[in-house]
Amino acid sequence: MLSTRLSVAALSAAVALAMTSGSALAQKKYDTGASDTEIKIGNIMPYSGPASAYGVIGKMEEAYFKMINEQGGINGRKITFVTYDDGYSPPKAVEQARKLIESDEVLFIFGPLGTPSNSAIQKYMNAKKVPQLFVATGATKFGDYKGFPWTMGWQPAYQSEGRIYAKHLLSTKPDAKIAVMYQNDDFGKDLLKGLKDGLGAKASQIIAEESYEVSEPTIDSHIIKLKASGADVFVSITTPKFAAQAIKKVAESGWKPTYYQSNVGASVGSVLKPAGFENAQGLLSAAYAKDGADSQWDNDEGMKKFYAFLAKYAPDMNKTDGSVVYGYGQAQTLVQVLKQAGDNLTRENIMKQAASLKAFAPDTLLPGVAITTSPTDFYPIEQLQMMKFNGDKYDLFGPVISGELSH
Repeated sequence: MLSTRLSVAALSAAVALAMTSGSALAQKKYDTGASDTEIKIGNIMPYSGPASAYGVIGKMEEAYFKMINEQGGINGRKITFVTYDDGYSPPKAVEQARKLIESDEVLFIFGPLGTPSNSAIQKYMNAKKVPQLFVATGATKFGDYKGFPWTMGWQPAYQSEGRIYAKHLLSTKPDAKIAVMYQNDDFGKDLLKGLKDGLGAKASQIIAEESYEVSEPTIDSHIIKLKASGADVFVSITTPKFAAQAIKKVAESGWKPTYYQSNVGASVGSVLKPAGFENAQGLLSAAYAKDGADSQWDNDEGMKKFYAFLAKYAPDMNKTDGSVVYGYGQAQTLVQVLKQAGDNLTRENIMKQAASLKAFAPDTLLPGVAITTSPTDFYPIEQLQMMKFNGDKYDLFGPVISGELSH
C-alpha cells in the first residue's frame, strides 16, 4: 500500500513539475539541424555560371539572417545559414543537396534557385522527408502538394504569369501576331503553357516560337528569325543574361513589337540597365514586388525598413536589382514560418507552418499582394500587377490580377 501511495505522490510531483517549470521543456521537439540554440538551414544558389546574376539572392538572405541573429534570433535560437554554389547545374545541385542533408545535417533546404536544379533534387528531398521550402522558381510543379508534400514554391507560378500576359494581350491587342522566345526548360515551357491557356482559341495567333539553351553564348540569331516572322508582339520568356541580350538585339534590328518580358528577367538594375534604358522604353512586364528603383515607395513603411536594412547589413547591394528585393521578401517569409513553428522544430511542423500562412505581407510585396497558403495550396503568391517601363523605372497600371491556378 505504501509503495502505491509513494508512486501516486511521485506521479503528482512529476505532473506538477511538468505543469510549471518543465512545461516548456516538455513541448520542445527537434529534428536534425535544430536545438535550443540553433536552427541550421541549407541553401543552393548559382553563384557562378549562366544564371549567376541571381547569386545576390543568397547573399541577401545571409545578410537578413545576420540581422535576425543580432536581434536575438528566433525564439532565442540563432540561424546558421549554409549556402553552396551549383553553377545552375542539376548534377551539381544534387551533390550539394546530399552534402547539406547528409554531411551538414541541416533542418531543411530553403530557397534553392532554378527550375532545373530544383527538379533534380525534388524526388530526393521528398524521399528523405526534408522540406525543400520556398524554392526560387515559379515552375508549377513545385506546388504539387499531393505528389511532393515536402516541396513548396514562393513566387507566382509561371503559368499564372503567362495567363496574366494573355489577359492583357486579349484586351489591348486582340488581333496580335505573336512571336515567343523561351528558355528550353520547365521555366520556359511552363510560362508558354500559361500564355497559350490564357489566349485560348486565340493561341493560334502565336505565329513564331524559338527556344534557346542556357549554354548558348548569344541568342541574336533567334531574334533575327522572330523578327522575320512579321510578328507585332514579342514575348520574351528569359532569364537575366538572355533578357538583356534580347532587349538590345530587338532595338538594334529596328524591330518595334509590343514587348512583354517575363518577371524573372525584368530587373531594372541587372537587366534593363545593362541592355540600355533607351532600348527598353515601353517594355511590359508584371510584378508582385515593389521596385527598389522607384521613388514612389520612398515613404512606404515596408520599403523604409528595406532601405534601412540595406544601409546597415548589405551596403554593397544594388537596391534597383529585383533579386535584392526578392531575397529580402523570401527571407522575411521564412522567418515568419520559423516564428510560427515555436519550439516544435521538426521537419513536419516546418511544412505545416509554411502551409498555414494567412495574408502575410512581407515589406517588399506590392499593396494588395499577400501570401496565403493551406494544406491544399502550395502557391504562396498568386497575384501580379502589369507594369510598363518608362524613363528609368516601371509604372504600375491596372488592377492587381490573380492568375490563380486550380489547386
